[in-house]
Amino acid sequence: MESWKIEKAPSAIHAEITVPGDKSISHRAAILAGLSNGTCVITGFLPSEDCLSTVNAMRALGVEIDQPEPTTLVVKGRSRQLLEPSGNIDCGNSGTTLRLLSGVLASQPFRSRLIGDASLSRRPMKRVIEPLTRMGATLHAEGANGAPPLVVEGAKLKPLHYQSPVASAQVKSAVLLAGLSVHGRTSVTEPVQSRNHTERMLEWFLVEPHVEGLTVSVVGEKTPESRDFHVPGDISSAAFWLVAAAAQPGSRLLVTSVGLNETRTGVLAVLVRMGAHVKEIIKVEEGEPYGEIELHGGTLKGTTIHGKEIPNVIDELPILAVAGALAQGATVIADAAELRVKETDRLAAIATNLRAMGVTVNENPDGLEIFGGTPLKGARLSSYGDHRIAMAFAIAGLFAEGVTTIDGVECVATSYPGFYETLQRLVTQRTQEIPVIASLPAREK
Repeated sequence: MESWKIEKAPSAIHAEITVPGDKSISHRAAILAGLSNGTCVITGFLPSEDCLSTVNAMRALGVEIDQPEPTTLVVKGRSRQLLEPSGNIDCGNSGTTLRLLSGVLASQPFRSRLIGDASLSRRPMKRVIEPLTRMGATLHAEGANGAPPLVVEGAKLKPLHYQSPVASAQVKSAVLLAGLSVHGRTSVTEPVQSRNHTERMLEWFLVEPHVEGLTVSVVGEKTPESRDFHVPGDISSAAFWLVAAAAQPGSRLLVTSVGLNETRTGVLAVLVRMGAHVKEIIKVEEGEPYGEIELHGGTLKGTTIHGKEIPNVIDELPILAVAGALAQGATVIADAAELRVKETDRLAAIATNLRAMGVTVNENPDGLEIFGGTPLKGARLSSYGDHRIAMAFAIAGLFAEGVTTIDGVECVATSYPGFYETLQRLVTQRTQEIPVIASLPAREK
């Protein structure tokens, strides 16, 4: 088991950084390129364990994928006609791989069995089983309570208008990917907007989805057109550094070439409410918008994160909880029961680790009340096998008196290889000059 030892940072951050490619987008790029009608070159790809699980799964289904560089894929699409795998398809720790592929495989004329590691084998899959079964596929979860392994028996599917009970980009994507092979229109309506990477990428690959309010539709029997695609930096990865700078008065941080999709930038709005000064500039708008974020730190104050905002910040809630612990006053996170069925029970993990660092926390069924303003103290913490817990508390360690030790950090390779090296550089190289984009009025939503 690997561990990190982290000591309190000596001064404010002054740095310019880039972050690895967006995890959600990398998964979708590999899948849609594999379903396309020709060769696609994907640059900026995130070579993390989770995304490589998707690459290897597509290879197991007959898609030829070369990787001349770690962040570049050359994908030869199979025009939606995949090959029957010779054995189980191993999704590793990646719920995105398993859920999105279940939608792809629902229309293929063969049987597939999707497996994962011990963590993934505890995660519920009923949310994708239900709509795909209604479309005509046969899906069977062999684990307890609808957990993997998941057997998918493909079939000729029928169109569906699915009223999703939850806002889930993975459920929405599974249904839309299944709908590519349906004669007729397949639609998904969500209760609130979830991230829209699949819709944007379907448009980029010329499938032309139709979006009206909270409903997105595809007319099936369309094959994605082969097109090259660039994956921008992951704002969820940038969030760790943004919080580290936001909570330190006098800090200035510039993050370049980072994704600025409107369904992913909720973390910036939360940090502005808490007192950070943020400027974002979109430089590229085609496909996935990306550009620069400049942030100036200050004294943070508590806030409430709940309701429609939750799907937009679901991956950033662990680090925003740490921001709450570093802020003055109370921070309330509500309507986030989804965090209990991630790689670990994130609400319980956050509460346990914050308490170990001296923070008062109330744990509720769907959220947390965090009472900030008390100096953090170093502690020995567990990652609970969850990459976002490990990275969030690495940032907390920068503000704690004494040494913070985080055990089980090998899980970080699933989403952010190189995180610890970046952490060390930011701590030891804190005088780097960065260009000033402009004056920094508070970001407006």
